[in-house]
Amino acid sequence: MSQPTFTRCSPDEVFVSTLKVFLLCAAIAVFGNPSAQAADPKEKSMDQALQRLAESYLDESPSLSPSGATTLGDHRFDQKLDDISPAARQHQRDFCLRYLGELKKIDRNQLSRDNQVDYQLLEHSLKGDLWSLDTLQEWAWNPIQYTQLTGGAIYGLMAREFAPVEQRLASVTARLEQYPRLFAQIRETLDPARVPPIHAETAIKQNRGVLSIIENLVRPHLEKLPDPDRERLLKAIATTTAEVDQHQKWLETELLPKARGDAKIGPKLYDEKLAFTLAAGLTRGEIRERAEFELRRVRTEMYAIARTLQPEANLPESPTPEQQQKAIADALEKASADIPPRDGVLQAAQNSLKIATEFVRSHDLVSIPPDPLDIIVMPEFQRGVSVAYCDSPGPLEVGQKTFYAVAPLPTDWTDAQCTSFLREYNIRSIHNLTIHEAMPGHFLQLAFANRSPNRLRALLSSGVFVEGWAVYTEQMMSEEGFLDRDPLMRLVTLKWYLRVIANSILDQSVHVDGMRREEAMHLMMHDTFQEEREAAGKWTRAQVTSTQLSTYFVGYQEHRDLRIAAKAAWGETFVLKRYHDGAISFGSPPVRFAKALLLNQPIPEK
Repeated sequence: MSQPTFTRCSPDEVFVSTLKVFLLCAAIAVFGNPSAQAADPKEKSMDQALQRLAESYLDESPSLSPSGATTLGDHRFDQKLDDISPAARQHQRDFCLRYLGELKKIDRNQLSRDNQVDYQLLEHSLKGDLWSLDTLQEWAWNPIQYTQLTGGAIYGLMAREFAPVEQRLASVTARLEQYPRLFAQIRETLDPARVPPIHAETAIKQNRGVLSIIENLVRPHLEKLPDPDRERLLKAIATTTAEVDQHQKWLETELLPKARGDAKIGPKLYDEKLAFTLAAGLTRGEIRERAEFELRRVRTEMYAIARTLQPEANLPESPTPEQQQKAIADALEKASADIPPRDGVLQAAQNSLKIATEFVRSHDLVSIPPDPLDIIVMPEFQRGVSVAYCDSPGPLEVGQKTFYAVAPLPTDWTDAQCTSFLREYNIRSIHNLTIHEAMPGHFLQLAFANRSPNRLRALLSSGVFVEGWAVYTEQMMSEEGFLDRDPLMRLVTLKWYLRVIANSILDQSVHVDGMRREEAMHLMMHDTFQEEREAAGKWTRAQVTSTQLSTYFVGYQEHRDLRIAAKAAWGETFVLKRYHDGAISFGSPPVRFAKALLLNQPIPEK
């Protein structure tokens, strides 16, 4: 009898093989054995029509934003720069209308279950893009999107080694040579009377960020270019530097003094945008009701933990509001005292990543992709909106580096402001931040999504699914005993959930109810125990964004409901790793679609 032979597989091959096996099993469970079914000719025809349309969309849509295409991993347009002229907006409008017209020719009821999901995703995205163009019109009043464009267009070329550096530098040169045109278009497009002052102020802080990218990511490679190419790039850098300086002056002396827009978008626009953002059917009122219930419930749980941490205080089981507030604040003080040094947040995040990864692996909670992950200082052009973010490679560049970016403390902050920030982002909070952004949050989930064979779902990802998963992992890791069930870690994790709850209340209160800064700060600092620096930053973020802050709470609720439904459906066969691998195996569609695919349920209507 011959001995069996074994082929050594890389970690990536093992991960992909595991994912493929799950997807195959899920497909058989949902659609039945393909060999045992005869497809209806009409259904097959409609499926083929939708697949052709999806492939055409995937081929054409990246050209609408060359910098966005680079981020996706489509490098056909790396030497082009986005056009924001009226003609370009009309081209995008025509593109959306054309594809919506093609979708109408396809009978959704004759599609397979999988393709019914893709149909709704594509239709929802196209309608949302049209609404943004013609109704929200952020292109006319939000300068922040343009500072992120000018920085991102170069950052996307240099952050990852998707091609030889000489080739990427050639694309940098080509794009920089187009910056005079882009900056001129920005100034022509923005209407100062519609620009809110807070948006202008944030853009002023971000505008020079592209120069720091050039300095840190481009200049170190100049010697690798032959003389003619290097001289051309240096000339483009000089021109861009002058353009950035000119634009900075315009932002400070022209835009900001004339900025008269209202940061709140109002109930009509907010509700319409919320429907496009969530794709979940929940109304503003329903979200508010759930959030206020959860706020009371979580504070009650936090008080129970606080009692165990302060036995000497002899706290009553049923406290007054004042007793509850003081007891939770006193308990959180123990965690707030354990802070990293002013320049040690990045190192703390790196240590936390090792601990979180080992916990996920040792408890076998979910499959871990082999993709490289770097923790970096947040680029300047991205600062001023959030403390950290996960920058994953696009769905067309599986396996490239993911960046977990952490904002440094601003150099102009006082010692008191720095202490406030570090108390909020104490060591236990950094653990929670790392779980959310990296392991097993965004980094892991998006690595799964990028490996989905369905590229359309990877491209049209749901922010509710993505953010909801990250919040879900925070609570899941705590419930599974992260840090040996340290009660202070549990208390901090619940505080972070209070932040999520406050986000959803703050979001609609600012844009619909006209919440004032004093009320917002009380909600954050008193009701949800946030430090002053965190609350001040979130106040800015709530004004310069809309509906995004609601995705965390709504997404968590949906992911929690999905797990409960899976446990009920699978019974004794429910295993946490099987559930987690399955829930994130379909890309990042709205959670209701993931639920239908995972549990073999009818595809939900809008």
